[in-house]
Amino acid sequence: MTDDTRALKRENSREEMDAIQHFFVRPVFQSCTIGIPFCIFKILFGLTAFRMGDGAPLGLLGMAVMVWAVADLLMNSGRSALDLLHRPAPFEYCTIAQLGRMFGRPMIFLAFDTLLAFTIICTMLWTGWIATLSTAEAFLWYAATTMNLISLSFVSLYNEIRHENM
Repeated sequence: MTDDTRALKRENSREEMDAIQHFFVRPVFQSCTIGIPFCIFKILFGLTAFRMGDGAPLGLLGMAVMVWAVADLLMNSGRSALDLLHRPAPFEYCTIAQLGRMFGRPMIFLAFDTLLAFTIICTMLWTGWIATLSTAEAFLWYAATTMNLISLSFVSLYNEIRHENM
């Protein structure tokens, strides 16, 4: 294989990878693999807290988390739909990031929302509440976990391959 052939092959590979990178940063991919799974975690946490709270402050917290999660789910779904229509979204992925937009820092607020989502996941695991989910709820939890973790692995793998080919 000549140097010219190798260079051409490397350039074609780079263009293909750029298309993959473009897909990974599209709102539809981000929403389906991160935002919507996080909404599912929040909804199931809120529902579980509501059940465990039996009307007490924990029950009210559960209701508040469910309202927050449904709002975020609508925002993620809206961003996905607008992305598929090739239109820009006039709003962020979640309510906390939308609040951050008012301060000119939506990504910092989005990172805080991510921290809260991971805290919710850990709370469900460490309290043992995960075991109280119904079969359908557990299926949703597993599906959200699978979508989130597998997509993260694909993106990480792609980034490593891309880095090696640079």
